[in-house]
Amino acid sequence: MLTVLAPGPLTTVQDRGRPGHAAIGVTRSGAADVAAAGLATRLVGNRPEAAVLEVTAGGLRVRAGRTLLVAVTGAPLPVEVDGRAAPFAAPLTLPAGSLLALGHPPRGLRSYVAVRGGIDVVPVLGSRSTDTLSGLGPPPLTAGTDLAVGDLAGEEPVVDVAPVGPPPERPVLRVLPGPRRDWLTEDAWATLTAGEWTVGADSDRVGLRLDGPRLARVREDELPSEGLVPGSVQVPPDGAPVLFLVDHPVTGGYPVAAVVVTADLPLAAQLRPGDVLRFRAVSP
Repeated sequence: MLTVLAPGPLTTVQDRGRPGHAAIGVTRSGAADVAAAGLATRLVGNRPEAAVLEVTAGGLRVRAGRTLLVAVTGAPLPVEVDGRAAPFAAPLTLPAGSLLALGHPPRGLRSYVAVRGGIDVVPVLGSRSTDTLSGLGPPPLTAGTDLAVGDLAGEEPVVDVAPVGPPPERPVLRVLPGPRRDWLTEDAWATLTAGEWTVGADSDRVGLRLDGPRLARVREDELPSEGLVPGSVQVPPDGAPVLFLVDHPVTGGYPVAAVVVTADLPLAAQLRPGDVLRFRAVSP
């Protein structure tokens, strides 16, 4: 068992999400940075479906109820066990009663804590993930929460450390033309794919609101609601684009001018307010 002493700004339970439920209005959700969550899972030798903790902006403090094997990945940050420095992106043994404390990442936003066996909470629609938009799944962690450890351990891990660097300071996200690319003027498309964009303060797991030049649309009318996917870049009437992440709504009524390549979504998940990014158009 793990007991939460301090959750930091936001810590949730996440796994690979709940795909296949869009028809009933449920998005996939799951870990925002799937690459980092998957790495943590492999470092402790868990099965791929095991749940992890997604720690936003650090600050998590948990106490081990018994000896546990854990790993911390994602946005690099200081890791301590009972006040002593501990390795990042490596399997780490927590003795019974010890305190695991995470600092704050100097770059990036989301870090992941995997425990051998997985975080065991009641699944909803086949997933243990917290969907912050719909409220499905367990609520965000609070001080005093006790977390059971599951039985999703696989073979014993054989990796001592995973050499991973911090997220890029100014990432370039590859985008494909979206289904409503033709709703943007040619100048607006060039601006979207060549200019710099700053992540706005009101960004979260649902999406990133981007500050920068306003994008002109050819059409001013609105659409009937259409399906959305992670990475959709939607352009509302005010011309300020929104990049949707894992807790995105299932449908939206504004034109989707571009879609971020799936492989680049982990980079988007590590962006925090004030960070700068660019888009680069690629062919399908």
